[in-house]
Amino acid sequence: MPPEINSGDTAWMLAAAALVMFMTPGLGFFYAGFTRSKNVLGTIMQSFIVVGLVGVLWVLIGYTLAFGPTEGGIIGNLSFIGFKDVGIIPDDKAVVGNVTWGPTIPHEAFAIFQAMFAIITPALITGAFAERAKFSTFLVFMLVWSTIVYDPVAHWVWGSGGWLGLVPEANGDVGIKALDFAGGTVVHINAGVAALVAAVLYGKRHGCGRDPT
Repeated sequence: MPPEINSGDTAWMLAAAALVMFMTPGLGFFYAGFTRSKNVLGTIMQSFIVVGLVGVLWVLIGYTLAFGPTEGGIIGNLSFIGFKDVGIIPDDKAVVGNVTWGPTIPHEAFAIFQAMFAIITPALITGAFAERAKFSTFLVFMLVWSTIVYDPVAHWVWGSGGWLGLVPEANGDVGIKALDFAGGTVVHINAGVAALVAAVLYGKRHGCGRDPT
């Protein structure tokens, strides 16, 4: 029997995706409150532009690298490049410990839900170099970091077959290599380490505390 879509599960996934999406512009306003007035709009714009920039990148290549069939537990292959074969059919092969996109929700719903985390994670880093990075540099960094850092780490922990993820055991139980509670590894540790490195490399904000404007 083909898998059936559960309307309640799907509605909740889409609602949860919307809630995470609202966090990203909210993050921009939060970071803007820590900058001088001349940099407020630029700081807000960084978070807003990430929604579009990383959103497009996710559709083109990010999703398949993070959640495509694994290549040695390190990275996903290109099966879903450009959202190829990402449709409304639930995953009829999904079992506990080897879930790809879920047995009761459309593949598209899962991909959009995961897109929200792919967007907000690099946006979290921007607070570490607020008032210090050129906008063009910021754009390049977001594209590169999302592709070579976020996508592989997301695959390690969340992707089917990732080397840090859940693994089925012979007795039917699930083995855990790494417990990622509420995105603690993929989102928070990942962004936190990047932010720390950025803050160290950029150094202090020039004039901060002396120039109120």
